[in-house]
Amino acid sequence: MKRELAYKGTILDIYKDTMEFGNGRTEEWDYVEHRMGAAAVIPVLPDGRIVTVRQYRNALERETIEIPAGARDSRNEDTAVCAARELEEETGYRSGHIEFLLSLRTTVAFCNEFVDVYLATDLVKGTQHLDEAESIDVEIYTLKELCDMIYAGKLQDAKTVAAVLAYAVRVGAQA
Repeated sequence: MKRELAYKGTILDIYKDTMEFGNGRTEEWDYVEHRMGAAAVIPVLPDGRIVTVRQYRNALERETIEIPAGARDSRNEDTAVCAARELEEETGYRSGHIEFLLSLRTTVAFCNEFVDVYLATDLVKGTQHLDEAESIDVEIYTLKELCDMIYAGKLQDAKTVAAVLAYAVRVGAQA
C-alpha cells in the first residue's frame, strides 16, 4: 500500500512498508534496499587451494573468513569488473581468468541485495590495495578445509558457503 523511507544510508535505504493481504489484513514490514548490488569471487590457486580473507564484522562482533567481495561502484558497473577489483584490493591477487559461478539473493525476506559470484583462476600475486577503514588478512585453505569449517559451523558467511559448495560441486569434490 505504501513505502516510507525510515533511514537513508551510504549503500542501504531502510523503508517501512505497509502491506495489505488478500484476507484484508494489513501489516508493516521492514524493507532494506541495497542500491548497488555486489560481487564476490572464489579465487583458486593452481594447486587448488582457495584464497580467503579474514576480517572483523561489527554486526557479528567477531572476525569472519570470507571470499573477497564488495559493492559495485555504480548500478551500471559489470559485476565481473567489480569481482576482479575486489579480488586485487582485498588479496593482492589478479586473475587471468574470471568466470561467472552463481548469483545470490542474500536475505529475501526483507532485502533486495544480490551478489554475483565468480570463479577466478590463473592467479598472479601482487599487492593488496585496502581502503583506509579495512584491515584484512589473507588466508589460504584447501577446499576440504573450507567444507569442514562450513559443516562445523565455523564458516557461516552465506556468500562464502554458497560459493565454496558450488565450486565443490563443479569440480566433483565431496563437500
